[in-house]
Parts: sequence; structure tokens; C-alpha cells
Amino acid sequence: MDTNTEPRTGSGHRAPTAARALATEAVHAGRDDLAGLGLHAAPIDLSTTYPSYDTRGEAARIDAFAADGALDDGPPVYARLANPTVARFETALARLEGTESAVAFASGMAALSAVLLVRGAAGLRHVVAVRPLYGCSDHLLTAGLLGSEVTWVDPAGIADAIRPETGLVMVESPANPTLAELDLDAVAHACGTVPLLADNTFATPVLQRPVESGARLVLHSATKYLGGHGDVLGGVVACDEEFARQLRQVRFATGGVLHPLAGYLLLRGLATLPVRVRAASTNAAELARRLAADPRVERVHYPRIGGAMVAFEVRGDPHAVTAWVRLITPAVSLGSVDTLIQHPASISHRVVDPADRRSSGVSDSLLRLSAGLEDVEDLWQDLDQALGPVPATPPAGARSSRRTAAAR
Repeated sequence: MDTNTEPRTGSGHRAPTAARALATEAVHAGRDDLAGLGLHAAPIDLSTTYPSYDTRGEAARIDAFAADGALDDGPPVYARLANPTVARFETALARLEGTESAVAFASGMAALSAVLLVRGAAGLRHVVAVRPLYGCSDHLLTAGLLGSEVTWVDPAGIADAIRPETGLVMVESPANPTLAELDLDAVAHACGTVPLLADNTFATPVLQRPVESGARLVLHSATKYLGGHGDVLGGVVACDEEFARQLRQVRFATGGVLHPLAGYLLLRGLATLPVRVRAASTNAAELARRLAADPRVERVHYPRIGGAMVAFEVRGDPHAVTAWVRLITPAVSLGSVDTLIQHPASISHRVVDPADRRSSGVSDSLLRLSAGLEDVEDLWQDLDQALGPVPATPPAGARSSRRTAAAR
């Protein structure tokens, strides 16, 4: 019997009557109406356009969307406006992040671009940001490609850097690639009335929900943990409905839409997100422990919050490590079921000025590892041989690091 009596959400899917555990939400959010439809798996709607016999009614709906970005529960009009399969993913991600809404895009960078365009359209082009960020996010802000101006600060300098035309404060915690952590509550307090955008790609809602600390916007490269299998590209912003309406208008105008098949794969990925993140985090924590005790490693970075990412600085040649792994894949991206390793100074953060890279902790000896779901002994055996011979006399002072904002 259907005991869910709450009204449908703006995406057309029933909202649950009571709060549910994250693991339950991951499996059921965005799918609550399936049993009533006689379905078990979410359908994939690949239509680019939809029949419309009431053109006056459609004109009124389009006028309403143009005015405030609101989507009603009526039939779709055109795929660039909205798609039912993508809407299911948006509903689910919003539930996991604890926000009113979420808006999906073709990639994480498309999602960030939409946020900047929304704020820029309001005349608020100035951004205050804390390094490190993902390299392309850093480049987009620094280059001013969308007309934005950025002021880079330490966390303690956020409040002083805010100006009347500041439209956004952007942070990433744990940060890419150093895994440096910020006190999001303190950062949100320093923002005052300026919206805080927190990139939650590394932590996922399994480990933290930034809105609970005061962030208004939560960014994900959905390509990573949300998809989880290295086979889908996407981005999403979880936020309040007011901001979501503005993001939908930008998405419609610029065309950075998420493909329905990608929306389906991301919805499917969410179902196993808690299990994958926790299992991969167990592997990462063990690898971090072993690396910290290894004389071939200068320093290990692993966040207090945990997670499946490990960064470490080697005493030898980092390029030799990526060249010699065999089980682990030397590749960009992260969050897949298999383990990946890459050299940020050569790839993910290559577009960042070398001096800025180094000042934010991205050294030339740093490697970033995304732990997967393999057996940890097999992963360590591969890392061990890739690191090369153990020196006859272990160097003194090998250090591990579980860093907070104060240790940045």
C-alpha cells in the first residue's frame, strides 16, 4: 500500500513523508513513484521534443519559465528545457545533499560556469576563492573567461576580501589534490550574506553535507563518485529552489544539458554510492598508513574526514611511479571502482601557474591516488613495486599529514 501522501515535487516525483537514512535515500530517492507506474527500473526518456496540441498553453508555460525559471508538473516541452530521466537524478541528489533542488549539467565545469553566469548576470562578478581548487576551476576563475574577477585568499582572509560586487565565495574541502580541509562552518560565517559554493566532489554527501555548515551551493563533478564507474560525464549543483530556477534559465540558454542516458547512469550510480565510498575509504586509509611508514615517501596527505583519496609526495621520481604501476591505472579523474593515480603538476593542475601550484601545496613530487574497490593487498603490492627499491639507509623524518585548514 502507498502510504506516501505528500504532493509531488517540482520534478514530478513523490517526496517521502519522513526523513530516511542516507543509504535508503541513495537507493530510493528519485524512484519513489516507480511502483505506482508498474516499473522497477527507472525509464530512460531519449526524446528531444514532445507533442504539444495546446500551443496557447505551451506559450504560457514558456513565458512562466522565462520569468522565473520554475518548472511545473506538466509534460516536457523540449529536451534542452528539462528531461524526466535527468529530473530523477536531480531529485535524488538533492535528497542526498539535503537541499531543496539540484540542477544537472553536461559536466562539472559546465555546472560551475552556470553558477558564475548567474552571479555575473546580477552584476556580481567578483569571486573570493581559496586554493587549492581543481585545476580547471582555478583556471576558469583566474583567466576571467566568463568575465569574473577572482581574489585568492587564505581562509582567514575571506571576510576582508568581500566587496559590494562579490557574488560568490568558492572553496573545496577536502581540496583537490592536496586533500587540505577547511572548517566549513567558519568559512560560511565569514561569507556573511555572500553565497558559499562548496565543491563536495571528493567527500560526497556520504562524508559531509556542506549545506549543514551554511553553504548555499554544493558543486559536484558527477563524473567522479556519483557515477562511480568511469563511464559517464556530468556535473550538478545542489541548492535552494530560488537559485535552481536561475541555473535552469542559464542551462536552457547556453545548452549545457546532461544527456538522458548520463542521467540514468548517474541515478543508478547513486544507489551504490554509500557502499562504494565506504569500501574505497577503507582501502585508502590502509594505503595511507602504509605509505606514511615507507622510507620512499616524504609525506602523506589523508583527510580527517576520511574518504577514498590519498595524496603523497615521493622522495624519488614521481613520473617513474605512474610509469610502473600495473594494476593501478595511471589516468586523470577519480571516484571509479578501480584505482587511479596521476601526477597533478603534469595533468589536472597543469593549467595553474607553477608558483601558484607550489604555494598551495601542489608540489612537483605530489601524486594523487583514488582508491578503488580492489583487494588492498593487491593494491599495495602494485604500489610497492612501482615505488622502486627501498633505500639501504632509510631517510630520517618521513612524515604523514592529516591536515586541517590551520595546517595549510
